[in-house]
Amino acid sequence: MTTLIRFTCLTAAVLIALSLSGCGTPGSLVPQQSTASNARDRVGLPTDIRFDANGDELWEYATGPAGMQTDLVHIGRDGKVKKVTQLLTPERFDRIVVGKTTKQQMRDLLGRPSDLRYLPSGLIWEWRARIGPEFGHYAVRFDDGNVVREKMVLTDPHSDDDRGGSGK
Repeated sequence: MTTLIRFTCLTAAVLIALSLSGCGTPGSLVPQQSTASNARDRVGLPTDIRFDANGDELWEYATGPAGMQTDLVHIGRDGKVKKVTQLLTPERFDRIVVGKTTKQQMRDLLGRPSDLRYLPSGLIWEWRARIGPEFGHYAVRFDDGNVVREKMVLTDPHSDDDRGGSGK
């Protein structure tokens, strides 16, 4: 019995420690003050890490597929946070140029998609997002050359909760 109690207490302690790690959000990081270690301690492990042309680390924190936010934390060579950028915004979506923007540029612009669909008309990437007061999706369809062929904003005026619920 004592072993079971000890195991239960240990399990509870591990669960509490795991729940406390990554309690913050990328928005709580302070540029030029927060470090990569702070980011890892406060926000947890990123969903993706890549590098930009300057050699800065780009830590992506995507909340998809159900979430509607993707933050990109830019970490300089000195290990300090340079800036935090919310990727799923109308302004960033407006930068997409049909017939010109590539798959890699899309990845850099909006982060990893929350959903991929392979249709006879082409590959579609989607990102759940808050679009004005409503919930919805940003979506792009690629041609065979991996260039955006079409971009769409799909809203769900019946969604009424912060999780992008099923509507009424």
